[in-house]
Amino acid sequence: MNIRFLCPRWGAEQVDWTSFLKAVKQAGYAGIEWFPFGEPGDPATVLSLLEELELDFSIVMQVSSAYADFETYLTVLKNDLLQLAALRTATKQPLFISVQCGREYFTNAQILQCLLVCQAVAEATGTAIYQETHRNKWSYGAHTVYPVLKQVPELGLTLDVSHWFCVSESYLEDQQAAVQAAIRQTFHVHARVGHTEGPQVFDPALPEYALALNEHLKIWDQWVAYRQQQGFAESTITPEFGPPPYLTPANRNVNLQQEQWRLNLWVKNLLNKRYNKTEHEA
Repeated sequence: MNIRFLCPRWGAEQVDWTSFLKAVKQAGYAGIEWFPFGEPGDPATVLSLLEELELDFSIVMQVSSAYADFETYLTVLKNDLLQLAALRTATKQPLFISVQCGREYFTNAQILQCLLVCQAVAEATGTAIYQETHRNKWSYGAHTVYPVLKQVPELGLTLDVSHWFCVSESYLEDQQAAVQAAIRQTFHVHARVGHTEGPQVFDPALPEYALALNEHLKIWDQWVAYRQQQGFAESTITPEFGPPPYLTPANRNVNLQQEQWRLNLWVKNLLNKRYNKTEHEA
């Protein structure tokens, strides 16, 4: 099975698109992960550049406009998803949409209504929509996702387990049933390395973070093995180390955007060597 890596646009919004996408291509990424509502500019220009450079894209989103009540939230969620799924050309369309959906205080009934909206948009547009596991959203913990997976066994996830480690202040040793259920329903991985007291380590290459890195690798390894067992020809991973405040400046005299790029490239190269048995340095 081939693992294809997507580069986050998050944190590089100040870099012009041509320079960014050429760097993405040179670094060996297959495409980008993009929040089109997160910066000004014409998405059509980005789509044209993606076509020219033969790069794919996925979309990550959350409802970012104000909403007064839950019904308004559902309306905005649907409209946003429809707009994002429509970002396509004859030859280029989103691989999928990862949605940071709902809030951590939504009731089970409200969560299920959100999922129905996502399902309806996916069916209407032909664009897969996955629920990203994320703090502040309904999917903030393994213990919140597990019962919903039992109710909606076909639910697709974008798994970012760094959030779950942080939320539970553990490496989920005592929630393995939830972890295994999530692995079986994961269609994309966000490969950020967190720890039990935060969603992002300072540098995953440092020896003090060896345990945290290995706990992530255990889950990613299981996911890759499961996908191979199920006969998938390819899978996608986004190395997703974020900018400040995820990234800690710590009074360093470094370009923080370049440091974020370096961390994500380190993760990509590590996993590329681990799963594709090849290396690509850039």
